[in-house]
Amino acid sequence: MAKAGYHHGNLRQALVEAALSLISSRGAQGFTLSEAAKEAGVTPAAVYRHFAGREDLIAECARQGYAIFADLMEHAWNGGKPSALSAFGATGRAYLAFAKKFPGHYMAMFESGLSPNRSPELAAGMARAEAVVLKATQALSAHIPEGRRPPPTMVAAHVRALSHGVVELYARAAPGTQSPFTPEDLLESGIGVYLRGLGLIAPDG
Repeated sequence: MAKAGYHHGNLRQALVEAALSLISSRGAQGFTLSEAAKEAGVTPAAVYRHFAGREDLIAECARQGYAIFADLMEHAWNGGKPSALSAFGATGRAYLAFAKKFPGHYMAMFESGLSPNRSPELAAGMARAEAVVLKATQALSAHIPEGRRPPPTMVAAHVRALSHGVVELYARAAPGTQSPFTPEDLLESGIGVYLRGLGLIAPDG
């Protein structure tokens, strides 16, 4: 029997929620369109009224994820208050919080293999989220002498790579989670080492 949401015209979102659940448990490529339809309580044929195929469904999961992610990052950045450095740290914590609370969205965004340029909406969502990180790195980079200042886009890429690495290795129920440190501590200390190397944090002791 179809779920109630189908009768209320919410089939499209019901399919997204079904896909997110499957992605969370199996990975972005670990389910079929038929399984998503079954999870939503409809026939596979009904899916094609809203999505051209599985990749189209995953792309919508990613688009919605970027919207949530950008909102969280903008809230964490808070216009660089009370300081660019503290707000920068808050964005890192927001990254981890998003990955933990929205694993299906996170995997659709970063692990599905889909190009962000698949659609204008998906590309715009990613650009909005990345703009927050770039804004934060630009604010920090302003405190580095121009001759020693790395491109803010490079700093942003380094921070994203570090954040993603912590999520992949230590923030999930996998062998890597045996670390004696919390993901939050690992990310904060890692970013601290990086920013210390740039001269943005005073040396220890």
